[in-house]
Amino acid sequence: MQLRDALDDHRRHHGDATRFPGERRTTTGHFSGSDGRLVHVDGDGSIRDFSYPLVGLTGIVRSRLGVRPVGENAATTWFDAARSIQRYDGDTTLVVTVHETDHGRVTQYDLTLDEGHVTRVDVSEADESLDVVAAVGFAPDGRDTRIGQLHHGDAVELYHAAEADYLASATGFDAIRGSGFGDVATLLDGTPIEYPQTEGEQTSGEDVLGGDVRCVLPTEGGTATLASLVTSRADRSRETALDEVRATANEYDAAALEDAATRRAGASVATGLPHADAIGTDLRVLAMLTGRTGLRIAGPEFDPYYTHSGGYGYAWFRDDAAISKFLRNADHQFDLGLDDWHARSARAYAETQLDDGTWPHRVWAFDGTLAPGWANGRLETDKRDDYQADQTASVVSALATHDAAHHDVLERALDALDADLAADGRPIAGENAWEDMTGRFTHTTATFLEAYSTVAASDGPLADRAADRAAAVYDGVGDLWCAERGVYALREYGADHDDAGDLDRRCDSATFALVGAHRAYARIGDVKEARLDRLVSHVTGVVDELRRDPGSGAIAGLVRYEGDAWRRRDQEGEKIWTVSTAWGAHAAGTLAAMLEERDDDRADRLAALARELLGLVLPDGPLALDSGYLPEQVFDDGTPDSATPLGWSHALRLATVALLDRYSMFERSAVAAND
Repeated sequence: MQLRDALDDHRRHHGDATRFPGERRTTTGHFSGSDGRLVHVDGDGSIRDFSYPLVGLTGIVRSRLGVRPVGENAATTWFDAARSIQRYDGDTTLVVTVHETDHGRVTQYDLTLDEGHVTRVDVSEADESLDVVAAVGFAPDGRDTRIGQLHHGDAVELYHAAEADYLASATGFDAIRGSGFGDVATLLDGTPIEYPQTEGEQTSGEDVLGGDVRCVLPTEGGTATLASLVTSRADRSRETALDEVRATANEYDAAALEDAATRRAGASVATGLPHADAIGTDLRVLAMLTGRTGLRIAGPEFDPYYTHSGGYGYAWFRDDAAISKFLRNADHQFDLGLDDWHARSARAYAETQLDDGTWPHRVWAFDGTLAPGWANGRLETDKRDDYQADQTASVVSALATHDAAHHDVLERALDALDADLAADGRPIAGENAWEDMTGRFTHTTATFLEAYSTVAASDGPLADRAADRAAAVYDGVGDLWCAERGVYALREYGADHDDAGDLDRRCDSATFALVGAHRAYARIGDVKEARLDRLVSHVTGVVDELRRDPGSGAIAGLVRYEGDAWRRRDQEGEKIWTVSTAWGAHAAGTLAAMLEERDDDRADRLAALARELLGLVLPDGPLALDSGYLPEQVFDDGTPDSATPLGWSHALRLATVALLDRYSMFERSAVAAND
């Protein structure tokens, strides 16, 4: 996304009740890609790259597609004026978009292949002979200026310095020209900009200086194919890149696209699995969000200018480690064949650990280097509180369950956790999981308990040391209990707060982590009945307090925490979060499993709660989009918002399905319904 796009979006959506101006939303449409380039195909067929965080290349930043009757003076009918329906082809990332235009039906197929992307347009069902029109804007090296173009007949090269992008047509181009986005005066006049600009006099050098092209593709046999390639000049010579993009354009007819998509479908989902549609979607999303290192970004980068957030196109170790853990659990239950995924994650954690044993705030998923962030206090001087210790603890939990030995990495990480553990058995003050507060958080304490317990259960050389620490943290959890509310506190206020040392008694969905932590501790220690009673009270109490049903019938779910004011726009109350809702489902299911193992009658009630909350995020639930994607947040009127799809939510959904299946909680529901 370039500044000109952000300004144009601001003009279009300034004052909107549920849209934040200046962002590039992905709450509609479908993505194509897997373990590499990531291309968004919006509902109107327009394509746009979200690839930079994954492969370090920017690619396409804007586009518009349409058709026109054959003839020089024919007007273009853009697909955004059509009635369009979009879907995936089976379990693949082949996106199929059917446009009902004034000229008849036109079908568009999109598939991302490594660093290439194919858009095939089929006009054979139209009422007349049509050409395809495409306006495509590239931003090599993330630039919107100082871009050059080279026209090679049936291909166009757009370049800045390191990155070069290519566009080719299987049928060549009947016409091709540069297409500007307006001068400075146009950008500042407050009027939304038509893209591409209408035909008229061009500015000086527009055909060869700029990232936008407008081209007409003749159809042959009722089809036209447009291929793009994003690459680094260091990786491919011009000749090699041109040969590759031309071959891509010519190779993929409809059958070839389907075959290629099927081969690249990734992890297989066996028939007969519970909620197979959710499992397939979750695996597809997590594969799409995976960068070259094997690390996963939180979600597609919809806010690259930090207009209303701190950005999402980065790998957080908290999110990624949780995803790794959930994937291993699901793989164990469903035999998904994810060994390569697990090995890449473990290798990436080992390669990104800092010298002091911690992991930084966030890194680039394409090479593991430090990314922009605000919680890198361990890399600075005298900023010990500007650090999120739960990220390091989360990686420890993930690594400790990996089959390969990572003794040195874990030992350094345990040293770091020990340094942050106070005498009372709880971590010192730092930033929270939501990254909007400081203090001594219950969630952070839970991640320490799980980390130590998981290492202790591994029977490795660090087990005894970790078991001692786990016992201390288990005792320390008791200090966070709020008897008057029957829940564990959000935090103990830190020294920078007026109420330092007191408990923040608000309910926080992140404290659901206590359940998984105690389940891990139960493998090495004794979870007392009184503690189990508190966990039951906590989970049911937090769900009751955070549950929101606006009454419109559009949505229902859990908010992040009491008093959450972030990204409300015009909405008065907190927004529903899919992470919080799915986390509640997983916590309830985990607690039901713990209760069942003790023959506790409360297991059925917790299992029912898990199924209820899971239902809200399943593909046919109110919080899932038609694509099956889970957005991070949802307004009360049902409008999705923020990063979409969010990897953490999809991993939680996948893990919850696996958990409920493992303990036959779905079958129990069916029996109850029959009774």
